[in-house]
Amino acid sequence: MTDQRDDHGRRDARGRQRGAARAAGRTQRGAQAPSARARTADPARRAAFQVLCEVAEGDAYANLVAPTVLATHHLHGRDAAFATELAYGTLRMRGQYDAVLALVVDRDLDRLDARVLDVLRLGVHQLFAMRVPEHAAVSATVGLARDQIGAGPAQLVNAVLRQVAAEPASTWLDRAEAAAGDDADARLVVRWSHPAWIVRALREALVGHGRDAEDLTDLLTADNEPPRVTLAARPGLITTSDLADQVGGTPGRLAPTAVVLPGGDPAASAAVRDGTAGVQDEGSQLVALLLAAVPLEGPVDGPDATWLDLCAGPGGKAALLGALAAQRGARLVANEVAPHRTRLVARAVRALTSVQVRTGDGREVGEAEPGRYDRVLVDAPCTGLGALRRRPESRWRRTPADLAPLGTLQRALLASALRAVRVGGVVGYVTCSPHLAETSLVVTDALRAAKKAGLDVSVVEAGPVLHQVLSTDDETLVDALTPSGAVQLWPHRHGTDAMFLTLLCRTA
Repeated sequence: MTDQRDDHGRRDARGRQRGAARAAGRTQRGAQAPSARARTADPARRAAFQVLCEVAEGDAYANLVAPTVLATHHLHGRDAAFATELAYGTLRMRGQYDAVLALVVDRDLDRLDARVLDVLRLGVHQLFAMRVPEHAAVSATVGLARDQIGAGPAQLVNAVLRQVAAEPASTWLDRAEAAAGDDADARLVVRWSHPAWIVRALREALVGHGRDAEDLTDLLTADNEPPRVTLAARPGLITTSDLADQVGGTPGRLAPTAVVLPGGDPAASAAVRDGTAGVQDEGSQLVALLLAAVPLEGPVDGPDATWLDLCAGPGGKAALLGALAAQRGARLVANEVAPHRTRLVARAVRALTSVQVRTGDGREVGEAEPGRYDRVLVDAPCTGLGALRRRPESRWRRTPADLAPLGTLQRALLASALRAVRVGGVVGYVTCSPHLAETSLVVTDALRAAKKAGLDVSVVEAGPVLHQVLSTDDETLVDALTPSGAVQLWPHRHGTDAMFLTLLCRTA
């Protein structure tokens, strides 16, 4: 009975809050002079709203559509930065903002028009996380609603945002956490804006890869911080120091090819335009460098002349591997199953003559070309849970149901790679996800399946290779090594995406 009374009390309190929102909206609309109300939206907020709409309605990725949207609205400099932060920040923190809005809006959020809900999220982000005066955040967002949706929805937006603006963000978050109840994960969902299944998966991944579960809050915090823009200097085409001088950047922490940009548009760099460098997370660079550095040991000595990137799109790792291969007189075959992504790979490697780009199903390569390759990269399609700070919409788009079909594909690709590599050659299995179902479990199953198929495969301890490649001797990088001998990077520990790498040698 106590729990039921508490539930009724919470519902009554929410009802009083929603009633107050409606009353406040009527009072404030009446007190506000019509001439003082924003009736149109400024270009930066229109651009942010358009990004959210394309992500929601077109299943697009924000990082792919945002540059086009900004160009369409002729936004540059501070206006472009404002629109980018507004769109990305709103996508990133929408779970938290929805928990707050649920306390204020007088209906279930799933009954709201999706565009109205996006406008409300944009408004709350300005109130909670941006240096926008409260009156400007409310007025400009109401103007956006009026301009893009209509006068009626604008009245709702006005009433809701004025009530949210009346209390500090910390107060609203405390209330939203209290409404989540005593479940610790539910409170983390509100505070750090991650779906509950991802919260649980990340905790399990930390423990499974040798970290402490107490790291979880730090990891969730890092996921909500915009990543640094990092460039990769492609060896033989441009040096890291020359690239740093050209863009005014600084060397990366881990990969000797990495340069961190101080700001600005990376596409404005001459090196990026001509393909001698590319935008690439430092963790993504590091796993490619590690694969290239592994000594080819085994019962059969052979050349180191033919490399394969089995799932090469969009081409960042292929370009780095291709440049490294060229320095050794080797060639890289960059294979990609989707024609439109094959075109992205071709563009990424345009400065290299040693790379053959082709379209094909990676699952069939092992049967078609058994034992042909000396080094094989399997950068497997995955949930992308390691890049949530870079692709904030992924946390809301992915579900646990994605794991089974992706796992089947990951195992098939790794099995194909183990057939395609020669005896004595090495395979690097990579995911941009720390989820155990996409990392260590896939490797365990692949080793078992290889043995049944008559292949002898062993795990290469990554520690010596890691220390050989790293541009630093920072002791915290020991955290990157897992109990199974793999590499697992973490945003909160290494400042990279949560890249996973296991190195496998085919011994027979």
